[in-house]
Amino acid sequence: MAQTGDATGEYRGLAHRNASDLLAWLAKRPSEAALDPDLPIIDPHHHFWDTPQRGRYLLPELLADIGGGHNIVATVFLECQAMYRKAGPPEMAPVGEVEFVNGIAAISASGNYGPCRVAEAIIGHADLTLGARVREVLEAQLAVAGGQSGRFRGIRYGVSWDSSDAVGKFVSRVIPPHQVRDPKFREGLAQLAPLGLSFESWQYHPQLPDAIDLARAFPDTVFILNHVGGVLGVGPYAGRRQEVLAGWKKDIAELATCPNVNVKLGGIGMTSFGFDFHEREAPPSSEELAAAWRQYIEPCIEAFGVNRCMFESNFPPDRQSGGYTELWNAFKRITSGASAAEKSALYSGTAARVYRLASP
Repeated sequence: MAQTGDATGEYRGLAHRNASDLLAWLAKRPSEAALDPDLPIIDPHHHFWDTPQRGRYLLPELLADIGGGHNIVATVFLECQAMYRKAGPPEMAPVGEVEFVNGIAAISASGNYGPCRVAEAIIGHADLTLGARVREVLEAQLAVAGGQSGRFRGIRYGVSWDSSDAVGKFVSRVIPPHQVRDPKFREGLAQLAPLGLSFESWQYHPQLPDAIDLARAFPDTVFILNHVGGVLGVGPYAGRRQEVLAGWKKDIAELATCPNVNVKLGGIGMTSFGFDFHEREAPPSSEELAAAWRQYIEPCIEAFGVNRCMFESNFPPDRQSGGYTELWNAFKRITSGASAAEKSALYSGTAARVYRLASP
């Protein structure tokens, strides 16, 4: 069955544990002390939402997570179909999400809720299949976020697709396969670069050849590959981790030849990667997370280099596998042998460059 989706799909596949149960599960492991607590971090990928299905994750919940001891200096919000406009043309509905998050960012910018610059950059969504007409949507999003000097930096259009029904439960929007090769889609994507906007690519690992083709077709557009390329470990991919990794590494190396592409190191806490952490009685330690995630993170850094890689939390979806403090501890364990300059790039420098943020 041809199913696909993006942000809300990041939080699917865990129907047996609702938001409150998940928090109770996380509490079963006492929070670790933050490693290297002075290292400045820009978290370039998190969400806000408030729905019965997904629970509540707004400014207080994010601040509670980042208050665990790591030095989170700024964050980037990623679209998740939150607070879409109910009235007006359907194509303008995503403008409501940007407007909503810009309000949260303004609250944070007051400094009354701590030093972290929450949602200093905002990534929204727009229907690129509108073709050139999508420019009107993009301009409206720029306007509600403060214009060209405001917080709106680009869009994400999730095209994650797989023919397996077992993968379908992890996705939300129904999109045909090879969506990015559609001429109308590309006509829409062509509107981004002239407005100074970037494109977030969220797909599964079998779709990486399409991502490569798209990045090469738009060399002047900044691309950000989400979640190390979306490696699947469920359904027909379960039990084939090393085989899948071999093919994924080849595609990652090929994608890295496109100088306009950057990659986010994270998202591996989602259950679609096929780890069993969410099935355990208690959450894993950062040592366990690092041991499992290293095989995805190190090849990306080797292929792209530290100046095109950035660690991400992907919260709250990634808390399906553990806590926020433990997640960043896992990353720091993986990079324990990196130089100070390399760590600076991975944890803040690349994100600051890509999203045009104040550098720590």
